[in-house]
Amino acid sequence: MGKGKKNRIKTSSPNQSQTKGRIAEPSSNKNLHYDDCHPVFCLRYLEDDYGLDKCTRDQQADFAKALRKRSQMTWRQIWAAPRHKLGAEKIAINSIKAQIPQHITEDIDFFIALRFSGKAPMVGYRIKDILRIIWLDSKFTLYEH
Repeated sequence: MGKGKKNRIKTSSPNQSQTKGRIAEPSSNKNLHYDDCHPVFCLRYLEDDYGLDKCTRDQQADFAKALRKRSQMTWRQIWAAPRHKLGAEKIAINSIKAQIPQHITEDIDFFIALRFSGKAPMVGYRIKDILRIIWLDSKFTLYEH
C-alpha cells in the first residue's frame, strides 16, 4: 500500500445525500395499514413480577426466538395463525389477575397474548405496529388459561 492510503476511511459530508444503503422512513402523508406492518416489540414496560428474571434460561431463549419469528411476519399473518402457535389471542382486561400498570389508559380495550415457550404467553397491548409487552406468564398465573 502506498503511503497515506493505509487505514483511510471514506466519509461523506452531512450535506451529501445519504440514502444509499439506508432504510427510508415511512412518509407521513401515506395512510399506513398497521396490520400489514411487521410488529415492533417494546420491553420498556415489562413488569418485574412477570419479567425475564422469572423465566428459566430455556424460556428466555424461547422468548428471543419467538420475537425473531414474529418479526418476520405481519400483524395480519399473526392474527391469521393458530393462537397457540405463532398466532395471537385477545385477553379481556378484567381477566388479568395482576395489577394493571398505571400507564395503561382507558382506550386499551384488551390485551394481546402471543406464545413464547410452549403455551406460555407474553401479554401486552398494541398501539399501531408496536406491541408493548407487560407480562411474561411463564408460570401460567396471570389469567385463567
